[in-house]
Amino acid sequence: MWKIAIIDDERQVLQGMKRAIPWDELDADWVGEALNGQDGLELIRTVAPDIVITDIYMPVMNGLDMIEQLRKEGFGGKFIILSGYSDFEHARQALRCNVSDYLSKPISVPTLKTILGKAIGELMEEEEKRIKQDELQQKLMLYEPFIEKEWVKSAVAGTLDSSYRNEDRLPKPYRFWCESKHVVIGIDLIRDVRTSDLSLPDWSLFRFAISNIVCEVARETFPAIEYVELHGTRAVLILHPQADSSQQELEQKLSKLGIRLIDCIKSYLKLVIRVGIGGTKEAWTEMPDSTEEAFRAIDLRNRRVDSAYDLFVYSEEMRKDQGTLVMRPAKFYFELAGAMKASQESQAQQLVAQYIDQLKEQKGITPDYVQMLAGELWGIFAYCLYEVGMVLDDIFPNDQIVKEMVGLTLPGQLREWLTAKISVIFNSRQWKGNSKHRQAVDFMTQYIHEHYADDMTLADLSDKVYISRNHLSIIFKNMTGETFNTYLTRVRIEKARELLLERNMLVYEVAERVGYKNVPYFSTLFKKFTGMNPTELIK
Repeated sequence: MWKIAIIDDERQVLQGMKRAIPWDELDADWVGEALNGQDGLELIRTVAPDIVITDIYMPVMNGLDMIEQLRKEGFGGKFIILSGYSDFEHARQALRCNVSDYLSKPISVPTLKTILGKAIGELMEEEEKRIKQDELQQKLMLYEPFIEKEWVKSAVAGTLDSSYRNEDRLPKPYRFWCESKHVVIGIDLIRDVRTSDLSLPDWSLFRFAISNIVCEVARETFPAIEYVELHGTRAVLILHPQADSSQQELEQKLSKLGIRLIDCIKSYLKLVIRVGIGGTKEAWTEMPDSTEEAFRAIDLRNRRVDSAYDLFVYSEEMRKDQGTLVMRPAKFYFELAGAMKASQESQAQQLVAQYIDQLKEQKGITPDYVQMLAGELWGIFAYCLYEVGMVLDDIFPNDQIVKEMVGLTLPGQLREWLTAKISVIFNSRQWKGNSKHRQAVDFMTQYIHEHYADDMTLADLSDKVYISRNHLSIIFKNMTGETFNTYLTRVRIEKARELLLERNMLVYEVAERVGYKNVPYFSTLFKKFTGMNPTELIK
């Protein structure tokens, strides 16, 4: 209930106001009274009312001085001045103190009710804003680690917007990057019979275990690290050695770390990984280059550190041997994987077209390289679909794909092949009728119809169906044709229409029943969706 206090030096006015205010109708309660500003000051400090009705001319301390003192102390309630005098200077001072209304005595009961209703409406809006701000702050605190992780992923993959590539835009936890060197180690999990047979939950557990092992081992030698999963079987370990460390000593540490990672993953998880070490970079904005180099070393496999291990180091000779072939495939892979998982067919097709067009301009493109690229991209398709509950082998027989890859020798052929496969994937019955997606959307629509009056957000439901908010937003739009918020609003307005047609409730009661505390906002939405004002239905 809203708390109202009355400050006036006339007892008759105090008693009259207490009788005149429709307390139940306003959902308000009387919490105290005072006969002068000084007593009013103490009363308000004690009971913290939401609304204060006060006179100006009172003994000991006048009403304006009382209001000014309370504002200095941070009191945020509403003041309504009810005075027997109309004075321009007092009105101007009242405005400076953020007074809601300045009225002259005597005042009619309807006017008093209207003024109090207006003040309560403002309080409700302010309370709603505070709640939303608190919720937003809590969500920001909750999602901050995930936001930072996505930022690091973009920084290392080369997809970070150019406006963020300066020291001032670095998130606080990563400001130390400006004082360190940077090396990216690429980790590629070899897809064998064992990993192919893993269920999605088991695959997630293995990735979590790999992350823990890699981070624990790396921190023994390099205190400052980040570990990021890129897509499918690939992840990166980012190291930040001190700027004054020698290159020779650093190379030895990196080689030992790579060997230890391969041994530990094999020993503890019985999994096989390939490790590539990119070049050392002075500036953090060059980390994407180190990422590309790390995976290029893995792909080319022509500078093995130890004959017993799949550990490879990038060198300038590789750049010379391949001419200008270093084209940031890691960035391309990263963006393509995101488009596939988000059901964005046109974006996936555009990325493939752009990349192949660039590839055509490069010298020294061999059939072996084209086939290697086809295999890498097919692996990305497989794991992207796997993560959303589909099996690529159910759409394309594996033997058929192997035969088709052998026939790919030119970039143009690769583009045609990929374009056709992407089109088949997105138009397949498995994709459109993906059971996991359909179950999630069915649950959401049923939940909305059952809980439309409750406060709910897409983030709340994403937690219930275990799908990321952004991905869920796209899935919901694809399957319903509407955004989550539009669908929720339409359900609420349709229910409100039914209640209004029964003519048993007032507009504000219907608004509250379907989840809206702000009646003007409800009326605006109602007219937008139905073409008429809610009051027109209850006449």
